[in-house]
Amino acid sequence: MTLGSMKDPQLGGSPAALPGASLQKACKFLVLFCALHLCVTLVYYMSGWDLRIFHYFVENQQHQASSLINSTYGDDMLPSVVPSTTDVTPAHTKDIVGNCAETSPLLVGPLRVEFNIPVEINEIIKANPSLMEGGRYKPSECKALQKVAIIIPFRKRESHLNYWLYYMHPVLQRQQLDYGVYIINQDGSNTFNRAKLLNIGYMEALKDYDYDCFVFSDVDIVAMDDRNIYRCFSQPRHISVALDKFGFGIASKGMSISRPDSVTGKCRMIHHNRDDKNDPNPKRFDLIARTRQTMNTDGINSLSYNVLRRENFPLYVKITVDVGNP
Repeated sequence: MTLGSMKDPQLGGSPAALPGASLQKACKFLVLFCALHLCVTLVYYMSGWDLRIFHYFVENQQHQASSLINSTYGDDMLPSVVPSTTDVTPAHTKDIVGNCAETSPLLVGPLRVEFNIPVEINEIIKANPSLMEGGRYKPSECKALQKVAIIIPFRKRESHLNYWLYYMHPVLQRQQLDYGVYIINQDGSNTFNRAKLLNIGYMEALKDYDYDCFVFSDVDIVAMDDRNIYRCFSQPRHISVALDKFGFGIASKGMSISRPDSVTGKCRMIHHNRDDKNDPNPKRFDLIARTRQTMNTDGINSLSYNVLRRENFPLYVKITVDVGNP
């Protein structure tokens, strides 16, 4: 038997090589390589780079390293390893979505809006399974560009509200808005104070969420085109242009009114008789004429009211308030 590759230390030769030493070195190399992989993955994730390029590089290097070990030591010298099927991608990276498009790809354009067939609340709830309690919604496929509170002044218009919810919830969802619907219900029989209810809605909605856009809507007006987006622009926007009868403008604060075109901005109104205690204010034109002088002191900064009830329903939040004397 030839013992030329083994030398006895007692005979003055060099120490014998330990069995498996080369394998241990190879395993150490793999451990270091995996650690490097993890560190670089974290760096690329924090910098927002596309990991697909890096993964391709790593897989290629791993393949080369594996081939080198196999060719050097042989398969019979390597430990048996079962490939892991566990996805090691951090869980929070899977939840990251980009911003929604400026124009939603879900829009369908003109809609058929009819008010001759009654709709029931339960039917509307079943048709909108993605809504959260209180009529809240946010798209899951992307991050909405704005957080929108829809404010509706209200008193004794349940049938109108059902139509609004039936048509508008699907529209708002296709517009990929992060939105909530607030019904501001005036209690009592005093003169209906629409403007004050809108201000109250603004204040109350901000207690729920950090909305950055507010859309004021009447309960009897429904959009007939989902391209008429219920969100904010650089200037105040008049959404229901097809119902505009007076052609008013705002210039006191250096603002102008923006509008969609007359086709996209077409809305349909539910015809009804004027409610009791909702007669036109005989002083309204005088009040409008003095808006420039009163707008800095009359409004949000002088708002007073009492919340009597706050109810979260599946399709909206209803806030019943006492607005006081007009």
